[in-house]
Amino acid sequence: MSPTTLDRLPDTVVLQPGEALRAALDPATWLEMLEGRALLVSPPSWFGDTVFTAKTALTEGDVHRLERGGWIELSALAPVRLRVHAPASTVRPAEARPVMRLVRLLTGT
Repeated sequence: MSPTTLDRLPDTVVLQPGEALRAALDPATWLEMLEGRALLVSPPSWFGDTVFTAKTALTEGDVHRLERGGWIELSALAPVRLRVHAPASTVRPAEARPVMRLVRLLTGT
């Protein structure tokens, strides 16, 4: 099954095993796993002249804070209910978010 890419996330994200979510998130956003198990792939980062991503396993009750903004991918290993909390300073329309402005420029939407 192909990943779902969302511009604006709902209050609670629900994924079934095998489904994945891709979303552009701002720095200091945190993810709260209400139930299930998932694999989180962090936004790409540079180490010297090499691009890499970190993978983190999340289970029910875990809270994960994103240090850097960018595209994440969350793949459900078991049925998942997830809440995404944006920092108070970045709760604004999608058009005003730096990551989404870049996406709109690149995609021409």
